[in-house]
Amino acid sequence: MQDFKVELTQKDKVQLVKIVGILDAHTTGELEKYFDKLVSEKKYHILVNLSELNYISSAGLGVFMAYVETMRENNGDIKFAELQDKVFHVFDLLGFPMLYEFYQKEEEALKKFIEG
Repeated sequence: MQDFKVELTQKDKVQLVKIVGILDAHTTGELEKYFDKLVSEKKYHILVNLSELNYISSAGLGVFMAYVETMRENNGDIKFAELQDKVFHVFDLLGFPMLYEFYQKEEEALKKFIEG
């Protein structure tokens, strides 16, 4: 099984969450721990870089759905950047582009957060 990893860094007020590997029912718990930590630290501006995510299941998508309301209620958001086509296709099939912002490059999403 491919390794799953979350890398968390910060740029200005934005929390950069890079997800590597496979996000499915077996790995969602680990990602939820990171989101719980961000919420407990009142960090609500989340940029998720998925350039190295190779697969996402509906359980993985559910993690983002579970936290987006909290982020938005606190004047934050979750934005996505650098998705592989096969991963974006899953988001697209389930209508996520109507609910979230997607960017080709991480820098574009950062600029949107920083400019407000």
